[in-house]
Order: sequence, then C-alpha cells, then structure tokens
Amino acid sequence: MKKPLILVTNDDGITSKGIRLLVEIAKEFGDVVVVAPDSPQSGMGHAITIGNTLRLDPTDIFGDTPAYECSGTPADCVKLAKNFVLHDRSPDLVLSGINHGSNTSISVLYSGTMSAAIEAAIENIPAIGFSVCDYSHTADFSYTAPFIRKIVGEALDKGIRKGVTLNVNFPPAGEEPLKGIKICRQAHAKWQEKFDQRFDPHGRRYFWMSGEFVNMDHADDTDVWAVDNNYVSVVPCQYDMTAHHYTSELTSDWELS
Repeated sequence: MKKPLILVTNDDGITSKGIRLLVEIAKEFGDVVVVAPDSPQSGMGHAITIGNTLRLDPTDIFGDTPAYECSGTPADCVKLAKNFVLHDRSPDLVLSGINHGSNTSISVLYSGTMSAAIEAAIENIPAIGFSVCDYSHTADFSYTAPFIRKIVGEALDKGIRKGVTLNVNFPPAGEEPLKGIKICRQAHAKWQEKFDQRFDPHGRRYFWMSGEFVNMDHADDTDVWAVDNNYVSVVPCQYDMTAHHYTSELTSDWELS
C-alpha cells in the first residue's frame, strides 16, 4: 500500500525547533515533504503574496526528507506545495507547527500556523495546526510527541470532515504530566492592545504594540480552560465565517428590498 503523503509547514520558519520535531513524527506515518517560510512569519494570519516575487529553494536541512524554503507566508507555502512542488499528487494530511506560542481563542485569526492549516482545508485537504503555549526561547516541545502521534494517527485513520481543520494547543511543559486531550470550543477572549508612542534617534514617531490577554469566557468547555487546566485542547475550525444564526433575523427584520 502507498504510504500517506504528509505536507509539513509552519510560521516560525523552516529552522525552528518545533517543525523539526513535527517532521520527525510525521515520518513515522508516511512520506513527508516540507515547504515552510525561510524566515519567521508569526502573526501573518491568512496573508498571501500578490505584489512581490515568491522564491522557493530546496534545502537539505532535514536530511533525505524533501524540503523547500519559501520567501512567502504560511498560506503561500501551502499553495505552492499543492500547485507546484507536489504537482499531480495531493497530500493526505497537512501538519502545521509546532508553533512557539499559544493559538487559543481569537489568536486563531492572527496565526500563520493556523492559516496554513485553514488554507489546506479550503483545498479539501485534512489539516492540523499544533501550538505550544510557551513563548520562552528555551521552550520544551518533546513532551508533545505522544499526543501528536495519537492525533495524527486518528486523523489518518478516521479522516477530518471537509472544510474543517483542527487547532491543537498544548500547555507549557510542567512538573505534572498532561491530563489528556479535550475536544473544545474557541473561548470568547481577546487581546486588549496598548500602543506605546516612541521616537527614533531622528525624532520620528513610531508605535510599539503591547497588551494583555483578556478572557471573558470562564466555562469549562473552552480551549483556554483546557490549557489552563493542563489538558491538550482540540478545536475544530472552519473557514466559513458566515454567522448562520443571524441570517434569518437580518432577512426578517431589516428592510433591504
């Protein structure tokens, strides 16, 4: 039987620690091809390159695993992989990550990691984004491996519904083992931004964004609750952003005709 073809990408860049572990795990399940950004692309969301050139260069960074570094965004990487690198063969699964930092709640909209997975879902390719909720430069990723193997194995065995991708977040490594995996919903939370006004040595004004994460949702079925309570959170996401529950109200209450 032909082995599954697994595309691996990320937003932290092809040299990141997280993608190296994800590639090693993916190789246990099938043939792996890597197409990832040549530099960090965190916070790029679903941006694509339309006004500049895109460059794609092969690299031997993963030994005998075919790999390409791309000058574009994570979404660009998936597009190029599907339409150029893989030619007439579609991946059986796309894995994105392992991201350095949380992608729970509203962060899914800003995340390059998850946008790569969502781009795959747009093409009806099963996809999973993995993130570790730890921004430290010395963050440990190794403890995630058994859970990633479990989730990837289930995805290849059972499949993922078309148009849906999975957003998986891990708590930071701690002294206590993880309690398990929880299927969750996205928490109602947001970043409350602050903009510091500063001046460069030439006296020109610039701004530096900072802020804090504010969680307005304290239910026990959310991704934020799961991670805070030492569980791995799995949230099924979709690219259809239609507020279906509101369409009938608009039709009946608004006088638009």
